[in-house]
Amino acid sequence: MSDYLTNVKTSRDDTAWEAEVTAEITAEALAHYRGEALKEIAKTAKLDGFRPGKAPEAEIVRVYGEGAILREAVQTAIQHEIPELFAAQKLLIIESPRVTTDTPESGKPVKFTARAALAPSVELPDYKKIAKKHIDKKEEISVSDEEHMQALTHLRRERARIDKIEAGTEAQKAAEESRAAELKDLPELDDAFVQSLGYESAEKFTEALRTNIKTEKEMQAAEKRRALILDELVKDSKISYPSALREYELDDMEARLSAEGGSASGGKDFFEIYLKRIGKTREQVRADWKDAADKRAKVRLILTEIARKESIEPDEKSLEHELEHAKKHYPQADPIALRAHISHAMRNDATLRFLEGNTEPVVHTEHDHQH
Repeated sequence: MSDYLTNVKTSRDDTAWEAEVTAEITAEALAHYRGEALKEIAKTAKLDGFRPGKAPEAEIVRVYGEGAILREAVQTAIQHEIPELFAAQKLLIIESPRVTTDTPESGKPVKFTARAALAPSVELPDYKKIAKKHIDKKEEISVSDEEHMQALTHLRRERARIDKIEAGTEAQKAAEESRAAELKDLPELDDAFVQSLGYESAEKFTEALRTNIKTEKEMQAAEKRRALILDELVKDSKISYPSALREYELDDMEARLSAEGGSASGGKDFFEIYLKRIGKTREQVRADWKDAADKRAKVRLILTEIARKESIEPDEKSLEHELEHAKKHYPQADPIALRAHISHAMRNDATLRFLEGNTEPVVHTEHDHQH
């Protein structure tokens, strides 16, 4: 560590996950950096009768004042010494430190305090074992005759509603009548009707419906399984992270809520409308969301760490495909930020599929985005 610093003390705030270092810049160091500060000021100083860089030291001190020069000297010293100071203390930080200093005086050491967010610490459990436990519990998905019949009945009621509207019945009344109709009075899903939907026959349609129900149930089961895996990983991992990451998640949750309700609010600030509707302040809502944001932050860190350990990266061809598609929908977006966002999402998805035992890259087609 530099001889220019003394009385170095380090503390750690585990709640905010920040490190704080206090130290003193020695009187000798202050004198050294005072000379550097004078040179920097002289380069741009505009003093009557002198060209930039040619004014004598006494004139610079007279015009700027010793206090201003010493303050500049302290800032210069801190810029040079802090990176080495944190490195020497083996503190891995992820932002520029926030620094406060005492008022400097000539011939005396200057005390300062530097505080910065630490890099997240993630200790994972045996994630492969946890994932396998939930994957092994996977049950065979089937569609019962009752479920199939309920879906068919729902579609018959929907056809009845549409038929009534086309016959001139008011929409609300048509919906009420179709819901109240007895099963025997509902129109059949005959060949003519299903052919208008693009199916060969009623028989083919009912087969496709059963398959679709099964696919939907499989997707729901997979989502539930992923949620259980992530819940256990969050519970069994040891994670510390700076509060700024939770604030990022809260900002994202707020932005998503605003985006989802934006079109319905006619361009007004939907989040403000939402706050008035529930009778809470922004601070109260963010406090309510704190646990959810904490979980989101931990899931983000867990998946990132697993991806790092397993060298998981998104398939380059699929990434380019998604990026080109996104550029069409968000032409004003910064392409670098857009790529980073898509890459992060695809890496997370690939990591989840890795946990599920599926290591095949996702291959996209033009049909994927036609919805």
